[in-house]
Amino acid sequence: MSPGQRGAMGIPLTVLPLAILLHVAGCSPPPEPVVCTHGTSNCTVTNSFGSFPDRSICRAGNVAYPRTEQELVAAVAAAAAVKRKMKVATKYSHSLPKLACPGGLDGTIISTARLNRTVSVDVERRLMTVESGMVLRDLIEAAGAAGLSLPHSPYWYGLTIGGLLSTGAHGSSLWGKGGAVHEYVVGLRIVTPAPASQGFAVVRELGAHHPDLDAAKVSLGVLGVVSQVTLALQPLFKRSVAFVKRDDSDLADQVAAWGRLHEFADMTWQPEQRKVIYRQDDRVDVSSPGNGLSDTLLARSAPTRMLIYARAAEERLQENGTAAADLCAAARPLADTVERQAYGYTNDGVSFTGYPVVGYQHRIQASGTCMDSPEDGLLSGCPWDPRIRGSFYYNSGFSVPLSKAPAFVSDMQRLRDLNPDIFCAGVDTRVGVLLRYVKASSAYLGKPEDCIDFDVIYYWSRTYGMPRAHADVVDEIEQMALRKYGGLPHWGKNRNFAFSGVITKYPGTAKFLRVKDRYDPDGLFSSEWSDQVLGINGSPDIVKESCAVEGLCVCSEDSHCAPEQGYFCRPGRVYDEDRVCSFLQD
Repeated sequence: MSPGQRGAMGIPLTVLPLAILLHVAGCSPPPEPVVCTHGTSNCTVTNSFGSFPDRSICRAGNVAYPRTEQELVAAVAAAAAVKRKMKVATKYSHSLPKLACPGGLDGTIISTARLNRTVSVDVERRLMTVESGMVLRDLIEAAGAAGLSLPHSPYWYGLTIGGLLSTGAHGSSLWGKGGAVHEYVVGLRIVTPAPASQGFAVVRELGAHHPDLDAAKVSLGVLGVVSQVTLALQPLFKRSVAFVKRDDSDLADQVAAWGRLHEFADMTWQPEQRKVIYRQDDRVDVSSPGNGLSDTLLARSAPTRMLIYARAAEERLQENGTAAADLCAAARPLADTVERQAYGYTNDGVSFTGYPVVGYQHRIQASGTCMDSPEDGLLSGCPWDPRIRGSFYYNSGFSVPLSKAPAFVSDMQRLRDLNPDIFCAGVDTRVGVLLRYVKASSAYLGKPEDCIDFDVIYYWSRTYGMPRAHADVVDEIEQMALRKYGGLPHWGKNRNFAFSGVITKYPGTAKFLRVKDRYDPDGLFSSEWSDQVLGINGSPDIVKESCAVEGLCVCSEDSHCAPEQGYFCRPGRVYDEDRVCSFLQD
């Protein structure tokens, strides 16, 4: 190993643990995704990472920022009257695929950033109605203040209620109605295009038993703009959380059973260490002592200089041919630091004194403090802020039917056993592989059966076609999950190839498309991307040189990889029907 490589390794060992443990007084919140050069005209829209999977720039002719439902109707009507394409953008646009892209300067973006208020709270009936642009943080705090709890949610509270519903975002649970937020939607108001005789836009009100609610509550944004959402809440409760680290030798047996044992169970798998961190998380009475808080370490703000410095080190490690064992050595101290810091949990909002951590639901269920602080001129920020040359990574999420999860885990272990160290390069070892439980849903684009979601974060080069070290590991895992085990990609994550042909796996597809045709017969809320994903026209695959390196296709020839850098299209090591870009030293 060269002195330069040794120096690069030293930076993650020292800088990254320090960066995530610092509680920065200020923080530049993430930028809004829509930027215009002339007021609200000549705009671009992106996601929270500043790049879509195909690295394209998404343009739009103009953006509207309605503050009321009446203004929202006017914005939709104005575009519908001239047959302009429309797409909805949320405050931070956390969906990685091109869901918010209207397709060019002839299109309109409708931002829900200012539709962010509580409409009503009915404590007696346990109902809460909010505007679609309200971020999850504000929603769960308002519910808690009223003595109510949203039973489940994603773990990051920077999502808006409209955005997380459109992609089927979820927490982790097989109990009751499960961990997906859309299962608690009992009412929804949505603005859709209409004929001229109706003013070019109408508000459709869908109650709990309306036949179209199963289409609207997970819709990918192709039906119209959600204006308001009514949620069925529960009386305020607390949770008791503990994390237990065990050997992964029996993970194949535990993976289907663990979610039945604890209401909010999940698992974090560290394949290269042969360890699993089991989350023991259950509801307790609101009178139980404790005021615990979740403040996830990797969603805290960090000093900009440290983020830039750490990313530069990561790039040198990834792109200078560093051995897998050395990548493990560089990453392991940070994983150990996260564990020692109780993954960001505290017993009283300040310090961690031991498990279990007991706290109110709205203080435990989600976090994301890097979006909370006043602007500090980019002296610090969220690690993934696109204005900072800091973290830049892929996030893949795919759900495997619970009945098939043991066999899938066994295949992953077989792959790991061939060379455990390669998982350090293939998977971000700071977070490991997060496993969350998702229950079957009646939503047409929801999960058709009980499943377990595998969430993986991994390095992404800022240079097109630059392979990441041991990229074939994650690629084989994803293809195996989707092809061999009938898995489904998360609608708001993943690279292009994961969505190829996926719509055929949803039994409710035909019903969903019939609702879509009624609500938006001209396809004004559709785009090239949504048409590809929904199987209406074309394919999400983009076949060209290095497309498999970028996740835009599954390779079928060497040029889809990076042969000039030693990466060639080869069968998977465990599932030989996979086709992955493998590094061949000879």
